[in-house]
Amino acid sequence: MTPETRALRQAMVDTCRAMDAKGINQGTAGNLSLRHGDGFLITPSSLPYDTMQPEDIVEMGLDGTYLGRRPSSEWRFHRDILQARQDMNVVLHCHSLYATSVACHHRTIPAFHYMVGVMGGTTLRCARYATYGTQALSDAALEALKDRKACLLGQHGQIALGKTLDAALWMAIEVETLARMYQQALVLGEPPVLPDDEMDRVIAQMTRMSYGLGPEEEGANDIARPRS
Repeated sequence: MTPETRALRQAMVDTCRAMDAKGINQGTAGNLSLRHGDGFLITPSSLPYDTMQPEDIVEMGLDGTYLGRRPSSEWRFHRDILQARQDMNVVLHCHSLYATSVACHHRTIPAFHYMVGVMGGTTLRCARYATYGTQALSDAALEALKDRKACLLGQHGQIALGKTLDAALWMAIEVETLARMYQQALVLGEPPVLPDDEMDRVIAQMTRMSYGLGPEEEGANDIARPRS
């Protein structure tokens, strides 16, 4: 194992432990993968994160072959998502409490709050239910993730994507936060939903800011600027 590969594996272990520490996962639930070479690295099956070591991370090929321990039972949707989404390098799956409880009702979260836009669209979709570890679940996840960076899995949990491990973890926490906010808002009844044209503006603004630009559109007069 090269020092570079070991560092990647350690970063995956650290991210898995952070999932537990931040309260979005527990026990042996959830799994994590990272694009690597012509394949990917993935967490092993049924191994608690607090005992996991870099050597336990599994190397997999896109043909389903692997080296080391047995991979997570959810390896199929990790492989298929990484193949389909060349814009993303990390797939994080967890059973966070609020996201999972919304998913148990097969509810897609609408644009009740503008931060739904960080997922890439006007909704946080919920994929149809399919048995865990199956190709059917992978197909359902791919459908729900079309043009999105996250989705719920019906009666199961959530999936969050990212270009980096940190980005995927942030996205998973944001999914959980929005799911909790949505449940709280539902206590008062169905919350109003932001119209698509407003969400288009929100997403465009988020895109500009992701490139290090300010939130204002090009040509705006009243903008924040450095003092000369």
